[in-house]
Amino acid sequence: MSKNLVIVESPSKTKPIEKYLGSDYKVVSSKGHVRDLSTKGKYGFGVDVDNDFKPDYVPMKGKANVIKELKKDAKEAKHVYLATDPDREGEAISWHLFDVLKLKDSDYERVVFNEITERAVKEAFKHPRKIDKDLVNSQETRRILDRIIGFRLSKLIQSKTDGSSAGRVQSVALKLIVDREREIQAFIPEEYWSIKGIFDEFEAELFNYNNKEIEIKTEDEVKEILKKLGMNFTVVDIDKKLKNKQSKMPFITSTLQQDASNKLNFNARKTMQIAQKLYEGIELENETVGLISYMRTDSTRLSDDFIKSTYAFINDKYGKEYVGSVKIAKKKDNVQDAHEAIRPTSINRTPESVKKFLSNEEYKLYRMIYYRALASLMAPAQTENTTIILDNNNYQFKATGQIVTFDGYLKVYSEYEDTKDTILPIINEKDVLTANEITHEQHFTKPPARYTEAKLIKEMEELGIGRPSTYATTMDIIKRRGYANIEDKKFVPTEVGFEITDKLQQGFSHLINVEYTANMETDLDKIAEGKANWVKILHNFYDEFEPSVKEAFSALPKKEAQKTGELCPNCGNPLVIRKGKYGEFIACSNYPECKYIKSEPKEVKEACDCPNCGSKIVEKKSKKGKIFYGCSNYPNCKTAYWDKPIGKFCPECQSMLVEKNHKIKCSSCSYEE
Repeated sequence: MSKNLVIVESPSKTKPIEKYLGSDYKVVSSKGHVRDLSTKGKYGFGVDVDNDFKPDYVPMKGKANVIKELKKDAKEAKHVYLATDPDREGEAISWHLFDVLKLKDSDYERVVFNEITERAVKEAFKHPRKIDKDLVNSQETRRILDRIIGFRLSKLIQSKTDGSSAGRVQSVALKLIVDREREIQAFIPEEYWSIKGIFDEFEAELFNYNNKEIEIKTEDEVKEILKKLGMNFTVVDIDKKLKNKQSKMPFITSTLQQDASNKLNFNARKTMQIAQKLYEGIELENETVGLISYMRTDSTRLSDDFIKSTYAFINDKYGKEYVGSVKIAKKKDNVQDAHEAIRPTSINRTPESVKKFLSNEEYKLYRMIYYRALASLMAPAQTENTTIILDNNNYQFKATGQIVTFDGYLKVYSEYEDTKDTILPIINEKDVLTANEITHEQHFTKPPARYTEAKLIKEMEELGIGRPSTYATTMDIIKRRGYANIEDKKFVPTEVGFEITDKLQQGFSHLINVEYTANMETDLDKIAEGKANWVKILHNFYDEFEPSVKEAFSALPKKEAQKTGELCPNCGNPLVIRKGKYGEFIACSNYPECKYIKSEPKEVKEACDCPNCGSKIVEKKSKKGKIFYGCSNYPNCKTAYWDKPIGKFCPECQSMLVEKNHKIKCSSCSYEE
């Protein structure tokens, strides 16, 4: 009997979901995207810009067999359920599957769940829908924009600089790094001084003179003030205030990446990789279950079920006085509220109860996510804040203290927040206190700090640049391309980073900037909401972008090739270093008149002697780039192995032994050492 077919993105989701749904369902994986834009047509866009940007899709490399198997499964299925991730990208993948499998509307349903748990999955299958074409149009517009901008600007950058790529979000993020570095370079430090009274139990700092703010710029000013000060201070005011310290909202993608960077020392890519594993499923004692909800989100909303169960958990474990209230965040522009904040799938699944099933890094991240969500629904902490003002010859000094009178959410979250008691002594107004000493110290104003990954992600989020799924990739590209180095956990732009930013600003300052990029995100949101036409937005963009590119190609000077100090043996012109598809090479500067290319001697990696002719077996590459080991006497001797031969022979069949995955095996039979 045929079964219902469920297609998910990740192979790790298939077993738990199949178990939840039962024997009437077969769950398979598309292993991510199955199609992408081709590199055909104008500039290799894979998009017909003259025909309303009609895309040309082709199977992704290595996905032909996946598509073939999915077609076979779909043909045999009773009904098809497309259960890809619950975001725009997941919606687009479902549409690609629908299209490539040639499904009809009557053949399929789209199901969306925010967590991999039995309750969530079964509930999702009670409420199937059709593919949301507006979401698909938004995601595909993003893909087309990134392809056009990436291909055209990368080509420009390669011809005008030492860089290799540019992009819609990447280049704006790099500009933030470069602009910050230039602020630092232009910064002129200013001198200032502080004066403190040191007492047995506390310190008080000078801040006013005659109840007006005072700034001390020079050491001479310090000396004049010290002459007027005595060692006795009169208490002129004591102010005590009770304050509520509210917990933070549960994590969204950007805040998770920021806190994982600051508190766990994880970079953005690592954070998302670990979070993906926690979302897709962890094998516990009796089940495989997703421990957290979907981790690509910019919504702080929590489900009613989670809130209800968490309130009960807090009441039972900590008492009713610790039960808080739901915080409603002010909705920001560009926030997609389609699913929830990042939270544990069950508040009863404490970090301690699942620790033995997790790696150390998985445990640390899950623990932080768990207690952030729990703390967000707990009562605020209460503090008593005390400010004491002391007067010394009309100079006012201030001392502050804080005592936590009720820990509230800090009961579970104090590890992640720097909240310490600063206790001031019990004193009264008009008391006269004698200082042990009066100190002074020189300071200098500091330039703005360079961006860490966490700070750059926060800045991008606040400026509306990019989306949750793009932050980690953007950070990675900037580092991998050599546009910025990481020094003391901070981005420092390289010469190439400066050069690329300057060149792009010369030709595209109206397009490669924060405002334009943020407005583009708004346009993509409007497409997703059905409030804007994707073709019109692409036309408006391209009609402005392409003329700017053409002008830049002709106006910006070409990067002069680096000379090697050698002369061409054919024509006598200097030899230079050029970049090609497969890396750098040395060629004549008089190209295309002279097409001389210097051939470099290749390093030959020998494995062992050939067992058939006595020549050397050496490392080679196939036409598809795969490494194999063949006889150097080819074509006279055609001895070859896919795995590295070690020059020893199998005791059972006398064939060559080879090394594979750090194990020694026979190249012919099943013998293994």
